[in-house]
Amino acid sequence: MSKSTRSPWGRLSVAVVTLVVAAPLAACGSGAAETTTSDGTPKITVLRSNGALFEPLYIAQQQGYFKDAGLDVTIKTGAQDTSQNAPSVLNGEAQFAMTDSSGFLKGAAKNMPIRIATGLVSATTKTEPTDGLLVKKGSSITSFSDLEGKTVGLSALGGTIQFIVEYLVEKDGGDPSKVKFVSLPTTSLNDAAGSGKTDAVYSFGAFYAAGKQAGLTSIGSGMNDLPGITQGVLFASEKYLSANPGTAKKFIDAVAKALTYADAHPDAVRAVDKKYTQLSADYIEKAPATYYDKDVNTTVMRTVITKMHDYGLLTSEPKDSAIYWDKAPTVTSGS
Repeated sequence: MSKSTRSPWGRLSVAVVTLVVAAPLAACGSGAAETTTSDGTPKITVLRSNGALFEPLYIAQQQGYFKDAGLDVTIKTGAQDTSQNAPSVLNGEAQFAMTDSSGFLKGAAKNMPIRIATGLVSATTKTEPTDGLLVKKGSSITSFSDLEGKTVGLSALGGTIQFIVEYLVEKDGGDPSKVKFVSLPTTSLNDAAGSGKTDAVYSFGAFYAAGKQAGLTSIGSGMNDLPGITQGVLFASEKYLSANPGTAKKFIDAVAKALTYADAHPDAVRAVDKKYTQLSADYIEKAPATYYDKDVNTTVMRTVITKMHDYGLLTSEPKDSAIYWDKAPTVTSGS
């Protein structure tokens, strides 16, 4: 079977923001000016995802980390179709916003003047998988290489989820170009696998857990099979970061404190989820804890860039200088 047409936008495994906009949008607006309260406190607006991984932002607010840093921070929900988030950052309506690897890289590949300021979450073997490939019980698919000639249902085409499937097929010795991908509503993925509408699906979060509970078989360990792949970051415009490095550093340092707090206090994370997500309280209590990490692994990111370009998911391979703020917490594999 031939591969389906690539969608021009992607999506994180937990519905984190994407950043696909036309290149001209990147050139408009200023996005550099800093606004303050009447007493001179810098004001920051941050656009969070609609899905998850935003919990540390609220924790930083609740624990007073933003206030202690001398910042007035407003957290807003980004657009459901978050192609609108990048223009909001570039024109100054917001100073920071969330995205994932593919979402950011698609913008960087279009030469958009945006930079990663800090990481939030990366895949790690320290936690149980919260996403992965699901097949019906008794399926002949027992490994990713078995997906050759098969159809895989995804919540969206062209993004991080499609990338990880293709990467794991290739890693397992298969040919990713022989896998067909179809886009389905997230709520329909498990039914598609169970009914045979698709040979497999890639699900995540509550839907992944529900699929396993319903008897579907999980193959591999999802994104944890590529430890270090960035699943959530905060980005800002290059102009804003250059014009306001002190304020930006205070902001990401406060977020870093919240990430550490969130890792040590999973109940605080669950409390945020109960308030700001539509997931059931029962699922939230039973779901595996997320491991938050400020560091962005540039070695793994380069692998993602190279492979996404190989798979036709990126139009070009952006250089590191077009990806990271010079004060962003970055690491290399093995460091």
